[in-house]
Amino acid sequence: MRERVRLQAMERFEGGQKNREIAAALRVSERSVERWRRQWRERGKAGVLSKGSPGRPRLSEAQIARLERGPLAHGWADQRWTLARIKTFIGRLFHVSYTVEGTWLLKQHGWSWQQPARRAIERDDVTVEVWKKETWPRVRGPNKGVGRGGG
Repeated sequence: MRERVRLQAMERFEGGQKNREIAAALRVSERSVERWRRQWRERGKAGVLSKGSPGRPRLSEAQIARLERGPLAHGWADQRWTLARIKTFIGRLFHVSYTVEGTWLLKQHGWSWQQPARRAIERDDVTVEVWKKETWPRVRGPNKGVGRGGG
């Protein structure tokens, strides 16, 4: 998304449009357009391209490899990597701070979602099963399949 907007701005720079017009058309601030134009003048297209989310530190391959040894190797009682555990581990061992949601970056390394370390006290398994069997099929509708956002 960010990249596409910057490229559209660059096309408009080349077309001679003013910053105010570009900002209005692309629904961004004039200040952003000014910055992009300056980067475009100084470094061309490479200056305009998005460099990704700033401030989020990346883990090295060696650090990822340490995570892959699993939670047991790092003092937890079982082998489940929850997002909260990953966040805690990364902070303690590598002194890098992520939000719980930010630890989802490991998906790009082939990691999959895992269950939470503990189940909610309020959870009623019987009610959940009844809901899944009776209510969910009605809510989901007849043509919603798994893998298409329906299940």
